[in-house]
Amino acid sequence: MLSKIVFSTVFFFSAMGFAQKSKPINTVLLKGTPVRTYSKLPDVNKPAPKFTLTDVNMNDQSLDAYKGRYVILNIFPSVDTGVCSASVHHFNEEAGNLPNTVVLCISKDLPFAQKRFCGAEGINNVVMLSDFRSDFGWNYGVEMIESPMKGLLSRAVVVIDPSGTIIYEEQVPDISQEPNYAAAIQAVKQ
Repeated sequence: MLSKIVFSTVFFFSAMGFAQKSKPINTVLLKGTPVRTYSKLPDVNKPAPKFTLTDVNMNDQSLDAYKGRYVILNIFPSVDTGVCSASVHHFNEEAGNLPNTVVLCISKDLPFAQKRFCGAEGINNVVMLSDFRSDFGWNYGVEMIESPMKGLLSRAVVVIDPSGTIIYEEQVPDISQEPNYAAAIQAVKQ
């Protein structure tokens, strides 16, 4: 009897459209080995999905806080890897030269580790944000769902214009490689 009730309930909610719609799985490479992510990045010319992440002082920061500015999302697995560190350094240097622009460096690293990294490396032109307690990786399709790096974010860059629309996105094909910095910066300058 219980199984009939469960089946009926599932069927009812599915028929009513309440069942969670699955997104298409995306594949990136990790040093040449395929790794699946939850989905693909949001589309260009669409509104950027809202998010709330945690800053280095354990405060919530939302995308809405940056409305009216260009926002570069530098998304990566961890500041404790050479390529991720290089991307933060590169965007830190570029951020000071971009008017009306903020660079958000987003990983699953704990805010304490991000703060320590910024202090040790002299990073002060970007905003470090942690996805350790949010669904950002799922909403942006970048959370890896397999491999030893399961649960971390893949390497990607998203540029959002002052109105909140995505104007550029790059899912780096192999997360062991750096993103196309010039293309992201050019999107802001157009």
